[in-house]
Order: sequence, then structure tokens, then C-alpha cells
Amino acid sequence: MFPSPPIALGRILTRCAVAGLACAGTGVALAGQPDDPHLRIVPRTDAETARIEAVTAPATGFAAAEPFEEMSAGAATVRVRRNRDAFSQPSANMELARELDFKVGNGLFRKLWVSSPSSTRASDGLGPLFNARSCQRCHVKDGRGHPPEHEGDSPVSMFLRVSVPGGDAPDIPGYHATQPHPVYGGQLQDFTLAGLAAEYRLVIDYLDRVVELSEGETAILRAPTYTAAEPGHGAFGNDTMFSPRVAPQMIGLGLLEAVPAADILAWADPDDADGDGISGRPNIVWSREFDRPMLGRFGHKAGMPTIREQSAAAFARDIGISSPLFPAPWGDCTAGQPACRDAPHGDGDARVDEIDGTGMDLVTHYSRNLGVPARRRVADPQVLRGKQVFYDTACTSCHRPKFVTHRLEDRPEQSFQLIWPYTDMLLHDMGEGLADNRPEAVADGREWRTPPLWGIGLTRQVSGHSYFLHDGRARSLLEAILWHGGEAQAARDAVVAMSAADRQALIAFLESL
Repeated sequence: MFPSPPIALGRILTRCAVAGLACAGTGVALAGQPDDPHLRIVPRTDAETARIEAVTAPATGFAAAEPFEEMSAGAATVRVRRNRDAFSQPSANMELARELDFKVGNGLFRKLWVSSPSSTRASDGLGPLFNARSCQRCHVKDGRGHPPEHEGDSPVSMFLRVSVPGGDAPDIPGYHATQPHPVYGGQLQDFTLAGLAAEYRLVIDYLDRVVELSEGETAILRAPTYTAAEPGHGAFGNDTMFSPRVAPQMIGLGLLEAVPAADILAWADPDDADGDGISGRPNIVWSREFDRPMLGRFGHKAGMPTIREQSAAAFARDIGISSPLFPAPWGDCTAGQPACRDAPHGDGDARVDEIDGTGMDLVTHYSRNLGVPARRRVADPQVLRGKQVFYDTACTSCHRPKFVTHRLEDRPEQSFQLIWPYTDMLLHDMGEGLADNRPEAVADGREWRTPPLWGIGLTRQVSGHSYFLHDGRARSLLEAILWHGGEAQAARDAVVAMSAADRQALIAFLESL
């Protein structure tokens, strides 16, 4: 157990039980075990704890940029590239030998998998059902996925998660008992190998909504309706729950993985004890990798605890590739899809799994070390005004600006860095407008993890679009703000009512991140 900042400690000790955690001393344990089992941690000294509390304190003035504010990822921050490769650079503080592993991991991330049997046995095992043939096909240029541009277009790197009520749940307080669909599994795949039926075709319809803003301005929101058309294996059933997902950007994941769980839990307030209307809470998930409950960090609902487990799950569900963590060679196919399970698979050779442990190590290293670009225009007067608006409207209640990562024995790129991700990594009720009504672990159907904002201003440059939120419905940062509800309703309403100049300044600040 390692000491937390003094201010955080009080929150931790009073809120752990509510979150289903066991607290001891000055740290936090999940289910009675030490937290952060995925990290080899060097304990912080008392002097370091005091420094961390001072450097992560909220901004108190907005006449100038804060020290180190342009270094979004600390020493791992990369120079801004003016092309689509801005999200594809290794951590700036990476040693040359480790950069070689990064490049090999990049090759595996980009590799196009092929069906079995194949002469290229190191690359076979695709599907039989899949959403994409490579990781890069979803996380295009390591950025956000591509939702449809217009109604009727085919989406790229977008799919529907699917589940039904019931099943066994781990002994975690508040965990929702859900299970994969008995026929369609946990995710709908729209591609298949020859001779098999695809699971569905995703159809999206939009209904425009006009939002009146101050000073005579307006915005148009598009409200989506999702249909799983042409089901390939029979009707889904009335109890089926769907959730649309667009692939998120990949930058800075290793730094988020290295933030102390205690520092995240310090900001949890499930009962809104301070009365500010914000009730963030952690998602506690069962880890396959460590066979125990852990803090969820990754995914739109914080449903995955580590980058390795997130990556292995994506290989299995998105591409149909088995790994040591998800060894089923047929990916997401169920017993209700016997033709899929009986199709040829790529396991059983020297790799054992279709991607072996060494391959997973390399992909994890790559995903952990995609560098965060430096901030732009941090001292620009309009950006500074927008930063003040961001604070004044309480956006920082969820989009927490700063953390300091653990000091680590074996991950120098992420070790003891002051980072500016603008997320608390907690779940928040975002209102009925954004609800998918599909629980995931502890998260309910209205809750989403606060997404990190670093790099958001480079989205169009990298991804070729500016679509945001979990399903890409928002076509601009302003639209994304206007979709906020629930705990963020007051902040959203403040943006509607503020002067047009302040709205422009707020967007300028976000575009500088």
C-alpha cells in the first residue's frame, strides 16, 4: 500500500465501501488484495506525495499557462506532426532498443489476418466471423473510428455490443448479471468467411433536433436509431440489449494504465456526498489476466482493467483471433453457431494460439506507448479564456486535468510522469439522451466513463472527421457538449446560456488539447 495525497485520503476511506472495495491504511485494496497488480511499483516517498498534491492542484489563475502544461504526457510527450501520423509516434522518452519492439508491435497491429488454412500460417486464423481484418482497420491511424457520414452510409469501425439479462455474476457489489446472447455472443460481426452467414447489417437512422443557443445561435443534433437488420441466425429476442460503439483513439493508454488506482478512487463520489451534483463511481470488473476484481480503466464503460486484456478481447471479438487470454479459436462464435465453430482455425501450430504470448507482449507494448502530442496555443488569450470557462462551468468535475503516474520499475516511459489527460476515468450518468440501456459490469445503462480529452483537437487531422461520443453522433465538439445530460446537465445548460464569445473560447481551448 502506498500513501495517497492527504486530500484524497479522506475521500478514499469514506467511499471505498460504497464502491465495493476494501480499504486499509492509507491505500486501497480491491477485494482485500493490493491494488494495481498489473504494475511493478516503487513506493512514493512522503516528499513525493507532497509534491504531487501541489502540482496536481486545480488551476487558480488563467492569465498564463501553467508550468509544463504544453507537455500533455510529461517526458513521453511527442512533437506535433502536421499529417495523419500525429497519433502514431512512440513515446518521446523511449530507448532505442524498446523502440524496435514498438515497431514490431506496430507491424502486428497493422497486420491483415487471413483465413485458415493458409500457407502464411503466422497470419492465419481470421474469423470465422469478424468486424475487421486488422486492429488498424478499426483504429484508423491510431485515431477514432469512422461512423457513417450520412444516413444510409455503411459505418467503418463501428459495431453493436449485445447481451441479455441473466447468467452468473462475480462476487462484486453492484455487478449486473448479464451474459452474451446465446446465439450471437457478445458482439455482432458484419463480416464472415466464405460459406457462413454474417450476423447482421447495421442500419442507422437520424432525426435532427434543433437546439437554441444564446445570442440567436442554433445547433442541430442528430439523434440516432440503430437497427440490427438481416439477422443471420434467427431473431434476437425481445430481451436483447444493444450498444453502439465506435473505436476510440489509442494515444496515452499506457499512462492511463499507470495512474494509481487510489488516485482515481479518491475522486469517486457515488452518493454525491459533497452536493455538487457529480456522482462519479468506479467500474469494478473481473480480470481474466489476474483472476480477481480490478478497477476498470479502458473502453467506453471502463469495462477492461489493462491494455493487454483489452487488446486480447479485441483480437477475439473484432477479428476472431485467439490468444492465451482468449484461447477459443472461433472468437465470438457461440454453440448456437455450429458451422462457425466447425470452420478451419489457425491454432494448433507452433504458436498454439493464433497470436501467441510474445505477439501479445509486442502489441501491448505498442498500444501502451503511442505518444500524446504536445499542446498547441497554450498561451493564446482566447485559449486561456476558454480554459477559465472550462473551469467555471465545472467541466473539471469529470474531466480532471492532471495526474502523476506511479513510479515504475519496468516501464520507464510511463514512470512518474505529470500528465494532462482531462479525465477522472470514472463512470457518470450522462442522461437519457446518451443512454444505451445496456449494463456492463458495475456500470448501468446510463453511465459512461469520462473519455480523455488529450489529442481531441487533432481528430480531424488524424481521422479525417470530427465525430465524437461513443457512437460518433456528434459532428463537432459543440454538438458533443450539447448531448451531455444527467450529471453534466448543468454544465451543458451553462454552455447554452453563455455568450457566443465564451462558447468560441471554450471550443478553442478544447481544440488546443
